[in-house]
Amino acid sequence: RIIAMPDVKELFVQPAASDAGTAIGAASYASERAGVSVEKMEHVYLGPSYTTEQCIEACEAYPEDVTWQHLENTTQQTAEILNAGNPVSWFQGRMEFGPRALGNRSILGSPNHSGVADRINAQIKYRERWRPFCPSMLDTVAAEILQTDHPSPYMTFTFNVAESWKSRIPEVVHEDGTARAQVVTKATNPRYYSLLEEMEKLTGNGVVLNTSLNRRGEPMVCNPTDALNMFFGSDLEYLVMEDILVTKP
Repeated sequence: RIIAMPDVKELFVQPAASDAGTAIGAASYASERAGVSVEKMEHVYLGPSYTTEQCIEACEAYPEDVTWQHLENTTQQTAEILNAGNPVSWFQGRMEFGPRALGNRSILGSPNHSGVADRINAQIKYRERWRPFCPSMLDTVAAEILQTDHPSPYMTFTFNVAESWKSRIPEVVHEDGTARAQVVTKATNPRYYSLLEEMEKLTGNGVVLNTSLNRRGEPMVCNPTDALNMFFGSDLEYLVMEDILVTKP
């Protein structure tokens, strides 16, 4: 509603607007006091990252037998798994700062597959079905879906979904016809963007269901061992860590 006001050109909501965000406020205050202007926040990929080799080492050191394979084309092969109606644990690049999974520590699903949200709930999230799952989408289709070109990189805004899209991505549209969306750009997350492009090729929709990579009541996964603990402690069947695919026997 604020964004829709005629005098509002653009609204920014700091994506870690909890106790964690006080560090940003303190640093911004100190920076301005020192005469150094605060730069625009471009993304939240500020946490640690891990190589494919480190992910393999974590698999080999894990106390349970881990079945894994190299992926030749990670985004294409992951999109094929998603397109078959399977949720995928997606562990890539630098961890997000703040409470939102924005394509690097995520559980993904294909939003045009009826029931995928229920599968994610049954396999790991165990939360009330009325609580909506959110979409990540290509910037090239966002304006058509959300009926605005307002930036939304952090899942901090809710938009009315265009009627023509409600039936195309039903698993990420709330009962009131809205979606709390992340609009993805190639500049900020090229691998996630590539995955969305592969989904668009397969489904016609450059959109995925995106929820945080964690079990209920636990913090978001950070490192490869965290991801394996979460994976083997749930009913999820696919875990993509950098360029390897982990499955269960």
